[in-house]
Amino acid sequence: MFNKSIIILAAGQGTRMKSTLPKVLHKISGKPMLYYSIKEALKLSDDVTVVLYHQFEKVKAEMEKYFSNINFVIQDHENYPGTGGAVMGIVPKYEKVLVLNGDMPLIQASELEKFDIDATIVMSVLQLQSADGYGRVIIENGNVKKIVEQKDATEEELKITTANAGIYQFCSKFLLENLPKLNNDNAQKEYYITDLVEMAINEGKVLKPLVVNEENFKGVNSKVELSDAEVIHQNRLKKEFLKAGVIMRLPDTIYIEEGVEIEGESIIENGVSILGNSKIINSHIKTNSVIESSIVKDSDVGPMARIRPDSKIVSTHIGNFVETKKAILNGVKAGHLSYLGDCEIDEGTNIGCGTITCNYDGVNKHKTIIGKNVFVGSDTQFVAPVTIEDDVLIGAGATVTSDIKKGELYITRAKAKTIDGYFYRHFESKKK
Repeated sequence: MFNKSIIILAAGQGTRMKSTLPKVLHKISGKPMLYYSIKEALKLSDDVTVVLYHQFEKVKAEMEKYFSNINFVIQDHENYPGTGGAVMGIVPKYEKVLVLNGDMPLIQASELEKFDIDATIVMSVLQLQSADGYGRVIIENGNVKKIVEQKDATEEELKITTANAGIYQFCSKFLLENLPKLNNDNAQKEYYITDLVEMAINEGKVLKPLVVNEENFKGVNSKVELSDAEVIHQNRLKKEFLKAGVIMRLPDTIYIEEGVEIEGESIIENGVSILGNSKIINSHIKTNSVIESSIVKDSDVGPMARIRPDSKIVSTHIGNFVETKKAILNGVKAGHLSYLGDCEIDEGTNIGCGTITCNYDGVNKHKTIIGKNVFVGSDTQFVAPVTIEDDVLIGAGATVTSDIKKGELYITRAKAKTIDGYFYRHFESKKK
């Protein structure tokens, strides 16, 4: 099945990001950039090595949340800095080895498959209108003859619009034989992987260019480029959902993270955010609602509702300004302005406006359990842990501090009384 090893370079600090966070951990659609490089690499190889250096423990720990079948190598940056130094000491499992960058979150396995060309080196190139800022690639008779950095290019070479995209496939034998020959005799005192190209040319090896799509091979080196890449990735995600039959109102205003699933006859309105590992099935998510790592099935949510993590909403109406957290709701109506956290509520139950499950005692969280066909009056507080059995009526303004048995009416309001003319007496006394 697999025929190549893959090395992903992720050692850099990324100073242009102007952040203490390692560059490859900056997120696109909810996942670190490096996640996408690894994800696509694993579609093509079972021998994937990630090269780390800057804050390597942090990067390694983050990636291990998602992947268990990759190798990590710490670059000897002190002695062998640079892209060439990064691949030293790695012994590929296969005869071909593909070298990727960890800051290319838009890369796709289908594009990487195109590197399967019979050559000592296959290098990715971009055909640009302007190659300003890129190293130039000189191609003759379909073979790479030279690469030159912009600062070193002649006037004629600067006119070339074929640029180096920074992804290479090597014959493993050539790579291992020539890596020890690299030197750092340059202004940066670094070992460059591009020098291997020059060695191969000098040895008369076959070097083939592969013209690639600029969008897929877009590197991210700044917050501006991060934002641009996320827009592209978002459009890709939403396009797939649209093709699968999901209705999206003003899709440019909708934010959906990597890992979200949307199935069936679902409608997503403008301004909605769907985050984490949420799953939406045959449901209507209305304007400006947020769904976080929850399941919503056969339900409508919003507008302006928030479904927080670990909620499961089934055959339920969640209205405006309702917030849930770790809530299991089955066949429930919660029309507006309520907080339902750490609770289980069964079918036929109506949650009145302003209802709160008081789940936190300052130290621990507690659960509220509400059965079937319960009518909860407006402005009710459930002081958990409490269990409300089926067929219960709870009067508006109640504070529920104990369990309620099936069929009971629960009221905590004090008996009302009126005092005639009190308003006038009260304010007259203030004037004296």
